[in-house]
Amino acid sequence: MLVVRSCVLFGKEKKHMSKIGRKPIDLAGVAVTQSGQVLSIKGVKGQFDHELPACLQATIDGTTLAISLDQNTRKNRMVWGLHRALVANKVHGAGKGFEKLVKLVGLGYKGELKGKKIVFSIGYSHKVEYHLPEGVTVDIDKSGQKILVKAADKFVLGNVCDGIRSIRPPEPYKGTGIMLDGEVIIRKAGKTKA
Repeated sequence: MLVVRSCVLFGKEKKHMSKIGRKPIDLAGVAVTQSGQVLSIKGVKGQFDHELPACLQATIDGTTLAISLDQNTRKNRMVWGLHRALVANKVHGAGKGFEKLVKLVGLGYKGELKGKKIVFSIGYSHKVEYHLPEGVTVDIDKSGQKILVKAADKFVLGNVCDGIRSIRPPEPYKGTGIMLDGEVIIRKAGKTKA
């Protein structure tokens, strides 16, 4: 049996709804207040403000937040899923926070936390310092080769991890360098003797 949902076939216009936008956001342990189009999100890890465009409406129902459209046009649907994802990330960050693991691969490569900066020994003739921005914390294991970066803001966390990785990006021959956990390095074969 063929079931067609919210679209008519054979040359008629299709009406698609955003699969991400219509999902409700769970507010477990996070306080959200609304004043006009601005959502104020406050949790144990941090607080954020998010301004929704005029075409979107937020409704708070107990422990869930739903974002809906005023008018179902193509332009409005384009921003619906985006703003729902941004609000969901801020709610998750304010409640639980985000974390990423950065690994140092190489002989003698290690990082050491000194105050609000990480000092890296990564094969250069000098040590490299990386200053951490506000709201970012770091846990380094005993070997100094696994760095767990934590932050409430997902965007800031990604920027910090990318900044650390750019100090010594992984190289394709030996696979050494600074890489994110789960990153796949495409290896190259070295020179072979004839």
